[in-house]
Amino acid sequence: MVRTVSGQPGRIPGPEDPASPAGPAGRRSPGRRSPGRRSPGRRDVPGALPRAREFIRRRRLTPYLLLLPSAVAIGLLLFWPTIQIAEFSLQNYGLPQVTGVAPTQWVGGANFSAILSDPEFWLSLRISLIFAAVVVPLTLLTGTLVGLLINRLGPKMAAFVSSTALLAWATPAVSASVIFIWLTDPDGGVVDWALSKMPSWLGGGAHWAGFSWTNAPLPAYTLLTVLVVWQGFPFVAVTVLAGLKTIPAELHESARVDGGGAWRIFWRVTYPLLKPIFLVLLLLSIIWDFGVFTQAYLVTGELGNRDEYNLGIYAYDRAFTLPPSYGVGSALALILTVILLIITIGYVRASVRQGAIQ
Repeated sequence: MVRTVSGQPGRIPGPEDPASPAGPAGRRSPGRRSPGRRSPGRRDVPGALPRAREFIRRRRLTPYLLLLPSAVAIGLLLFWPTIQIAEFSLQNYGLPQVTGVAPTQWVGGANFSAILSDPEFWLSLRISLIFAAVVVPLTLLTGTLVGLLINRLGPKMAAFVSSTALLAWATPAVSASVIFIWLTDPDGGVVDWALSKMPSWLGGGAHWAGFSWTNAPLPAYTLLTVLVVWQGFPFVAVTVLAGLKTIPAELHESARVDGGGAWRIFWRVTYPLLKPIFLVLLLLSIIWDFGVFTQAYLVTGELGNRDEYNLGIYAYDRAFTLPPSYGVGSALALILTVILLIITIGYVRASVRQGAIQ
């Protein structure tokens, strides 16, 4: 007997029929699961992401997570080469080892002993210290004065002076060195000619004609000092100018009303507010000027006079002149790094003590 659906005899219920168990009301989509069933191997973690966010918020880890990609890049580009240099410093590493002709020879601290027992190392260290002690204050003083001057100029003149000064900072070190060598050339250099025409009571005279600025340490480093200061002061000036723009004009105006002069206003108002900037400029200037190589290498005559070597030239000479000794050069690089780290740690401690860094 044929079943009837909804009072219609002779009709067999099909899948599309609402009364059929497989119809729209009872049909299950292939991609849907009934509540209470889980696919095997899958765990529900509805609260994992909120818990992670709450943990990061409580621990204040957001800045560190944002810095993590940069830290990884710095580690790959800086720390890994440093580890390799430290490894080379403990080896007798030269051309035979680079080409594979001779095996690697571990010598321990022999490279460091050879450097510390070399009188030329101590001479170059003394020259580097004296040079940095002279150049760094001169660069900071010149840049600060220029920054204060630009701050008092009108907008158009300030833009012109800033752009002109930055040309010196943007000049490549090799080009600037060649220009200064040409200016002080004994055969027709502008500097010797100008000094020979000056009156004797200003230090001029005929004895300046044909004077060589690169054959002795004192004149060579005098020329190098002028060159490095000329290239370095624009950066200091623009940085100081940017700091001056952040100081409210009311503070200077109040100081003038109270009878303060320019010198007193600078030390009582401007310098305390810009002290963190000056500390950063001091550290950067020490790092840049302590191991200056390009300008010193060209001005002193390209390894011509050994009594004019600073640490940069001395390291280059020991590492790359024939026969090259990359192990000794790596040891010198580590010594220079340690010296700069000591200076940096001293800077950070001074900054914390003075409240520049919290």
